[in-house]
Amino acid sequence: MPAYKIPESVLVVIFSSDLHVLLLERADKPGFWQSVTGSKDTLDEVLRETAIREVFEETGLQIGGPGIPESALVNWNLSNVYEIYPVWRHRYAEGITHNTEHVFGLQVPNNSPIQLAEREHLQYQWLPWRLAADKCFSPSNAEAILQLPQFLTTPPAADL
Repeated sequence: MPAYKIPESVLVVIFSSDLHVLLLERADKPGFWQSVTGSKDTLDEVLRETAIREVFEETGLQIGGPGIPESALVNWNLSNVYEIYPVWRHRYAEGITHNTEHVFGLQVPNNSPIQLAEREHLQYQWLPWRLAADKCFSPSNAEAILQLPQFLTTPPAADL
């Protein structure tokens, strides 16, 4: 792991077939809810591998394991460049103020068991996609969730 975080990360919107989205409450900022996020561990780490690693570390969900095929993780080919919140800039090398975030979607079975990384998150909840977007503290996370229906291979039965 590098001494400083690499300013390139993934955002993984985890959702079920009924369009409920998993949100995690940050341990270092109670009240801040988000999807799975995480930075590359090395400059040459492939973004897909970053997403697989971060999902497992933060939720215990194993992509390629029982019930979650590797094909369930989809690169939405969206990226956001945003200013790193000042409270978290100390994690990056001096002078780094922006991060590039790459968005993935992961459809999991309804009621998938979640095992939180206690150092990172206090609790989790599954919310209908629009409510999940409203609850996110990060505008790019909220925007990604709002785009969820367009990335579904099968449209939902009803508009939630």
